[in-house]
Amino acid sequence: MFIDIHELELHPIDFEEEFRPGVIDLGSDFQQKTPLQTSGRAQLIEEHHGKHEKIKDIRLAGSLTTSIEMACARCLDPVLEKVDHEFDLLYRPQGTDAGREEISVTSAEAEISYYQGEGVLLEDALREQVLLALPLKVVCRENCKGLCPQCGKNLNAEQCSCAEVVEDPRWSALKDIRSKLQH
Repeated sequence: MFIDIHELELHPIDFEEEFRPGVIDLGSDFQQKTPLQTSGRAQLIEEHHGKHEKIKDIRLAGSLTTSIEMACARCLDPVLEKVDHEFDLLYRPQGTDAGREEISVTSAEAEISYYQGEGVLLEDALREQVLLALPLKVVCRENCKGLCPQCGKNLNAEQCSCAEVVEDPRWSALKDIRSKLQH
């Protein structure tokens, strides 16, 4: 769904959309498992920029829900993560802030994104919001044993027959210091 700046000049745009899995590209690490439901409102915000210039910002506010499958950080098994996220975004025309002197950025200005051309593609905003809502790492369960560092077998499913890790003798001096400090 394209949110056109010219239509926003006439009236705000309310949206209620559903995107099937695979419609929005989330990259190779994430897979959408349920339809992405979103609803909200897009509106035009005119902002004075200097004495005679007006900037036409686009404000997108709404919510989204979906389920995303991602890999466990320890064993790489798939983990289903529910995403239920609200957003309030501000898009400014690209190039608006170019050429200004270097100034410190306030926290409110750090939340501004930029659009090119005549508007914003809702799918692009949703992709960004889904990826930002996901945790950096997930584990399939709290006591996940992960993968064997030698053979790569999933230690949750089976025990491997790899030998115990031989310690690097260069670390022995530090190990001696630790044992002395503990006694």
